[in-house]
This record gives sequence, C-alpha cells and structure tokens, in this order.
Amino acid sequence: MNNGDLKKARLDHRVILDWVVEGSSVLEPGCGQGDLMALLSKYRKASVSGIEIDERAIFACVSRGLSVSHQDIDDGLSEYADRAFDYVVLNQCLQEVRKPHIALSEAVRVGQRAIIGFANFARYDTRFQLAVRGIAPVTPALPYQWYDTPNLHFLSIRDFVNYCGKNGLEIEKQAFLGKKHLLYFWPNLLAESALFQIRRKD
Repeated sequence: MNNGDLKKARLDHRVILDWVVEGSSVLEPGCGQGDLMALLSKYRKASVSGIEIDERAIFACVSRGLSVSHQDIDDGLSEYADRAFDYVVLNQCLQEVRKPHIALSEAVRVGQRAIIGFANFARYDTRFQLAVRGIAPVTPALPYQWYDTPNLHFLSIRDFVNYCGKNGLEIEKQAFLGKKHLLYFWPNLLAESALFQIRRKD
C-alpha cells in the first residue's frame, strides 16, 4: 500500500484500510465526501455504501461514483438486516450523534464487525486547557470553539474500553494515533484519537 493517493491518505484511513479484509462489504454512516469509501473500493475491492445527512457531501460522493443514502444516523439503521455488512465504520462521528449508545448497538447489529474512531478527550493538552487554563479545550483533534462545535459527547479511550466491557462488546483490534504516527504507550494520555474494531460477543 504505497502508491498514489494512498500516500496522502489520513493515518486513520490507512489503519482502517489495513483492517478491512479484501472483498468485504462496508457500510459507513457519516461518510462525508466519501474519502474512506473511495480508498476501500480502490485498494480493498470492497463493496461500499455510505450514509450522510449533508447534501453537499452526498453530491460529492455521487460525483465519485459512490453509493450513498440521505439519512440521519440518529434515526438508526433499522432498514438494514442483522449482519448485513462485514463492517460498519463509524469514524469521527460517534461524538456528534445524539444517542451514541444506539448508534453503537446498531453498528454491531448490522455489521459482523464495527470499526469505531473518535477523538480522545483525555489527551494531555486537553486536560491542561481544562485544569490549568480553565477554558474549553481546542486541539488538533478537537478544533472547534465551544460555541460552534458539532460534538455533543466527549469521551476518552478509557471511557470507550469501559463501555465495551459493560455492554458485551469484544475489542478485536485497537490503534492509537498521534499527529503522524501510531502510539504504543500511555494512549489515554498521549493519543489524539483512537480506532477500535469491535464485535458483539456471541
């Protein structure tokens, strides 16, 4: 995986690409303009479908030949059967939905596996801004001011691990991301964001 647009791809997208098995079916709620779907289609020969609420993003997906439906993630994935896809990818949108518990429950119902990515709210610079400066944090992973952020929920890596343990979800893979590289030590303190591959325990 070292050619063309893959070199320019985001680190989290490259990790997801490594995790997805070739020829898989993938549903991506909150797919944006389809950057990840395009990579999965090209480099993993995946059958990709997206869900997006922003009409401009939908037009961008369609112009790239990607299949996307206009739908609000918060309305659930009830139109999809159990295990209809090999993977459901919720990347950097979990913190924006009104009911993340429902979104996660639906992701592991519709997908054999779910890949979840989110910004780590417990990173050291976030802690510093809250504890020392006394202001709502603004970081590369959380780049919005308090008054214009789309984020409704702020979670840490430890929060998510605890959630999985309490809700019968098995963590199969995990990756912790810095600005340019993966991190292997003290992720809850140092990582900007995290990716987890999970599934329901049978």
